[in-house]
Amino acid sequence: MSYALLVALSLFYGFAFEEFYSDFANRPGGVRTFPLLAFAGAALYLIEPHYALAFIAGLLVIGVWLFAYVRENLELEENRVEKHFLIPAAVLIAYVLGAVCLTQPPWFSVGVTVASVLLITSRKPLHALVSRVPSSEIWKAGQFLLLVGVVAPLLYNEPPIPFTHITPFKVWLAVIAVSTLSYGSYLVQRYVLPGRGIIVTALLGGLYSSTATTVVLAREAHEAGFTAEISGGVIAATAMMYLRIIIVCALFNGALAGRLVVPFVVLAALAAVPAYLLSRRSRQSKQNDFTARNPLALATALLFAVLLIVISILTDWVVRHLGTHGVLALAAVVGFTDIDPFVLSLAQGGAAATGLAVAAAAIMIASSSNNVLKAVYAVAFSRRRESAVAAGLLLLFAALGVAFALFGLSSRGWL
Repeated sequence: MSYALLVALSLFYGFAFEEFYSDFANRPGGVRTFPLLAFAGAALYLIEPHYALAFIAGLLVIGVWLFAYVRENLELEENRVEKHFLIPAAVLIAYVLGAVCLTQPPWFSVGVTVASVLLITSRKPLHALVSRVPSSEIWKAGQFLLLVGVVAPLLYNEPPIPFTHITPFKVWLAVIAVSTLSYGSYLVQRYVLPGRGIIVTALLGGLYSSTATTVVLAREAHEAGFTAEISGGVIAATAMMYLRIIIVCALFNGALAGRLVVPFVVLAALAAVPAYLLSRRSRQSKQNDFTARNPLALATALLFAVLLIVISILTDWVVRHLGTHGVLALAAVVGFTDIDPFVLSLAQGGAAATGLAVAAAAIMIASSSNNVLKAVYAVAFSRRRESAVAAGLLLLFAALGVAFALFGLSSRGWL
């Protein structure tokens, strides 16, 4: 099986390499050379697999050969530096592929080969992407990798934070979850579906912050007028807020997410109706759009972590001293800030202290007070009378959220 896979992958790799560099006369390899290199790598590895000395010796020989090739061709053709360095890298992968197929699972061998072929044949798309992506985006991506790959492992197995029920690792997992959702939505909005109109932009923006999206749209409306399209965008972002909360809860507390599915899906569906109707009214108008801002930053992540810890401490204190009514009152207050830390504090352990029914009702009330805040923002930042449509709908959904929460807590409710 391993040998058949080696033959197939090396031939596939050689075909792709020779096809892409067909105009390059001095290329060292192709559909015949690459399989031979892969067989040589496999045979030398099998000669002495314990320390792989024969394989390493072959690698050194190929390295000397490639050094001579690069040096000679750079002196002859200085205008093809990129190909002269990419081709030796491809040759080294062809040689190593033999040992990889013999020692690693098939999925890894196939993955390495396909990834190498995609990188070889996607020069133009990748260069076009590089020209579109500013250097600040690379820095932001580095920060995201730092959050996921460096900070999180360092916090593993740390004891719980004093006065809370959560560990530093759980706090950072919450930061990663929200950051991933926010960053992924931003990348789609900026690079996959740019310039698709207010509604599409608002839907994607609502995945990382419906409040921020409302503020941006209201500021846009201050200059261009609070059109039906902008009103629909504000409501569409709120519809996505309900779905985002379900996703965030499901990552840490499936039972709590299950309590929220029915009311929040209903609210999202009810919000989607006026959002669609308003966007349809403006279909003939000019498709306005706004530029998304990258929501990811180390400072933002640290602030979110601090907020999560503070709200967790506050929630635990309220549960112990004020009971159910105190938690619901706290939910109404935190809704005027960032509701994600409050939602996550309940999902990561607060629900065990309050009970699922109270935790779900508190999240509904927090989302409702957040809708009130967005209604205020829509009017204040736009300074347009037409904002009354969006503000009125937001207040309506706030009232519905409170009604769902109270009904859920009643003896006949589903919570």
